[in-house]
Amino acid sequence: MDTLKADHGFFFSGDGMEVEEKLLIGDYRILQDTALYRFTSDAVLLARFLRAKRGERVADFCSGSGIVGLHFYAENTGVEHVTLFEMQTALAKMSARTVALNGLEDVFTVENVRVQDIPARYVEAFSLILCNPPYERGGFENADAGKALCRKELSLTLEELCAAAARCLKFGGRFALIHRADRLAEVIYTLHAHGLETKKVAPVAGKTGAKPYAVLVAAVKGGKPGCDLLPALSNERRKQ
Repeated sequence: MDTLKADHGFFFSGDGMEVEEKLLIGDYRILQDTALYRFTSDAVLLARFLRAKRGERVADFCSGSGIVGLHFYAENTGVEHVTLFEMQTALAKMSARTVALNGLEDVFTVENVRVQDIPARYVEAFSLILCNPPYERGGFENADAGKALCRKELSLTLEELCAAAARCLKFGGRFALIHRADRLAEVIYTLHAHGLETKKVAPVAGKTGAKPYAVLVAAVKGGKPGCDLLPALSNERRKQ
């Protein structure tokens, strides 16, 4: 596992080019590479799903470009620290450059490691874990292996994800993720099997009235039974 610091410069990777984009909130900026997996609006919905508590220590599993952790930090006050965990080295290095670009080196840490291999120093270290995991079943139908790793359960299963979240959360800590709507029962069951009690579920549809394609789920480590089913969210793009 590598803890990454930024190495500065103008970057190209394969056929792609690194571009700087303005975040939707505040004066923050994020780097993305046209050849690598780029974040979608699902990541922003996840970042806005829960509010931070004072002194929150946050982990972003499967962090990719770092969008969920960065957007959550921008949306909330009281966040003490954010740690980004990303297994793909190119994405982890780009995240470190985004952290430096925003002058957040004292608040963010980037770890280049698989979620299953997070070291012992992070056991029960976090009060909140966020994750936009690869949740499609299947193999390398996508010709780009890096993008396939971000979309499909090739290197991280739901079982492994929930086990890692339970291991890294403090008692009473929260775990929020976005997943396929047709796998909601499996998500709730697997969370419960690892001592994570589902407390909130919000369906996500492509447009108002459409069948949900995803669900936002929030669970609490050691939480009591009882879950709120929230109104469906629309991920529809609005005309300007």
